[in-house]
Amino acid sequence: MNDRISDFRLTPEELATFEEQGFIGPIKVYEPEEMERRWNQIRRAIPDRSRAIYPEDALGAVTNLSNYDRHLDIDLLSEHIMQRAIVERVASILGPDLLCWRTEFFPKYQGDEGTDWHQAATFAHSSGRPQIRWPAENDAPAFGGTITAWTAFTHSTKENGCLQLMPGTHRVMNYDESLGMSYNPDTINKREKDSVRRGFFGYDYRELQKDPDWRPDESKAFSLVMQPGECVIFWSTLMHGSLPHTGGPKDYRMGFATRYVPTQVEVYPDLGDVSEYGGTIPLDDYASVLVSGKDEYGINKLTDRNRRGHQFTPWDFRESFSS
Repeated sequence: MNDRISDFRLTPEELATFEEQGFIGPIKVYEPEEMERRWNQIRRAIPDRSRAIYPEDALGAVTNLSNYDRHLDIDLLSEHIMQRAIVERVASILGPDLLCWRTEFFPKYQGDEGTDWHQAATFAHSSGRPQIRWPAENDAPAFGGTITAWTAFTHSTKENGCLQLMPGTHRVMNYDESLGMSYNPDTINKREKDSVRRGFFGYDYRELQKDPDWRPDESKAFSLVMQPGECVIFWSTLMHGSLPHTGGPKDYRMGFATRYVPTQVEVYPDLGDVSEYGGTIPLDDYASVLVSGKDEYGINKLTDRNRRGHQFTPWDFRESFSS
């Protein structure tokens, strides 16, 4: 017996729940004490940008674009994207051949607004250009999205701005990501929507609504409180947002999102850079990571190690999934 034997494959009942609800979790990836230790090491490593793939001057006004994809230069984040407790569950949903194409930090500090309700299928919502493209079906663009594994690196509570989800909303897009939004950082922390301070990092996600008069049915939403080291796995097309931070100055929230797609999905199609949230990142040094299975398509640039030499060894779940 080797350590590649399946331990985290979703059961048929869990998979049925995921298909109905669009998410599963929270699940424990690390014990809280281990998560605290890991986060303390990661946050000390973040200022060292000597091997980061994006230049520091890509810093956006409100969202730190230059800290996208730090799994490509910080070893503990490289380990995190490969965590079997996450990857095998995602493989249960998307199949055994998987890429990690994006990671992002999601901090929230005292006084920060909540995040608008939103859905993402192509991730063109802020940049204006699709960042992932599923293969066409019947000569029409496929309805895709990504699986996001959002891990609480700290406590995530109602007071410090935890995630909110609307179960069962992942199959129909209420937003048209091709419409484009106006970026105005002066609006940050200044707008209320249905009596809650919300925004989208300098954008107003309502500008993408297919029906300008439509309003999210918040009676279907719930707030997802998580302990450090817990993770929720969900379709990016699921209606989600977050509460504003109403807690104290030491009670900041830190989430870390890891995004996965199957290998047949094209990442950053025809793009040389990404401009969003008031900044731009060049993609010259970017590459996706094969976290599971094989890449039989060859349509994406891949790397098998991070910029410090840490090797990414893909899991192989094909045999266990066929049993």
